[in-house]
Amino acid sequence: MTASVLAAETITHASSWHLVLAAVLGIAVVVVLIAWAKWHPFLALIVGAAVLGLVAGAAPVDTVDSFTAGVGSTVGSVGLLIALGSMIGALLAESGGADGIVNTIVRKFTGSALPWAMAGVAALIGLPLFFEVGVVLLVPIVLLVAQRTGVSLLKVGIPALAGLSVLHGLVPPHPGPLVAVSSLNADLGLTLAFGLICAIPTVIIAGPVFGNFIAKRVPVAIPERATVSNVDDTAADSETGDVPAKRNPGFWAAVLTVLLPIVLMLLRAIAELTLDEGNGVRGVFEVFGTPVVALLFGVLLAMWTLGKRAGFDRARTSSVLGGALPPIAGILLIVAAGGGFKQVLVDAGVGGVVAKAAEDANMSALLLGFLVAVGIRVATGSATVATITAAGIVAPLAATLDKPEVSLLALAIGCGSLFFSHVNDAGFWLVKEYFGMTVGQTIKTWSVMETIISVVGFGCVMLLDVFV
Repeated sequence: MTASVLAAETITHASSWHLVLAAVLGIAVVVVLIAWAKWHPFLALIVGAAVLGLVAGAAPVDTVDSFTAGVGSTVGSVGLLIALGSMIGALLAESGGADGIVNTIVRKFTGSALPWAMAGVAALIGLPLFFEVGVVLLVPIVLLVAQRTGVSLLKVGIPALAGLSVLHGLVPPHPGPLVAVSSLNADLGLTLAFGLICAIPTVIIAGPVFGNFIAKRVPVAIPERATVSNVDDTAADSETGDVPAKRNPGFWAAVLTVLLPIVLMLLRAIAELTLDEGNGVRGVFEVFGTPVVALLFGVLLAMWTLGKRAGFDRARTSSVLGGALPPIAGILLIVAAGGGFKQVLVDAGVGGVVAKAAEDANMSALLLGFLVAVGIRVATGSATVATITAAGIVAPLAATLDKPEVSLLALAIGCGSLFFSHVNDAGFWLVKEYFGMTVGQTIKTWSVMETIISVVGFGCVMLLDVFV
């Protein structure tokens, strides 16, 4: 039975309150299994989808069909992009390109300009990297910068974390924004453009501005591991002949490689807005700016600029690219299961009920998407789960919006998914341990910073909605 038939049958035989109850129970099951039972989100989403479908009155086989259809479509539209982005990030990290970008910028900025430079470099590094990878890559450098310059750890650390987090929540090709774009059928280029516009003021306020403020109020000592020299072990091992020598590929080579996919996607969006259909130039940009093609070009360029230029032979480059895939398996499974959960939500008719209620209450679709994502984020601690679920709930509203507003809706959900990270979020503990803070200090710094990002980013989205 097709997903559309399942949706029609369910809506016919279930009342609105019954569908809302099914959605609430399904989401509650996911929340309880993740937050209390400590289940992996992948399994929690599968069980939550089953509860949702059965309570909504769908036959078990129809719920399974709906779920698997959602998994397949999500992996097809999002999985490829996550994998390609991860490959670029792996080459950037392994080649020393990321270190080169950071060191070059830090050398050129001192004193009060240093926090701003750290925010900028974190945002740049964060374009192709997952948040956790960015933290692991940047925090040791942040610790060394704080030690060598005498600047407060939080004064340089908060801007770096803000740059990473904003990019993670608002700018493709990160999983959250990609899932929202896919679920809402938003234009990726337009979402990318709006996301970058909102990212700038959000990084500034949550990064250097908040960092300067909180550094004076929460003293945090530099952990002892910051005194360890950042030695290039790969280069040292090369003397044995086991690993090719690694050399920095160069500042501009690394920067241009990171920016290439972003530029191609932005050019596509500009071409679609300014050139007529059938125009040859627009056709070229529509192909090259397609997300999969743009990221593929980025990977191919990175194999030369970040692989060959770093001294990697073909086998070493292939090994780095292959090594980028196993760490993202968990992310891909969560995203896939979330896509299945979203599809059951949609096919059960829950989205239609929410859309009707929002229309009757005269509530903005952007505000609704933001609030739903906030609730699920605070409950589960997962930005990805919050994005997936919120996008599924408000997806029917997207059909009533024009093209720019659909992109803004995707960003509103992304902003909500970052709200108040606390003890049920893995990122919370990652930051706490790296910076050597107590739970209370982490809440005052990291959790508040995430909330600022969420609120300021959403404010920027609402402001853009006035003009587009």
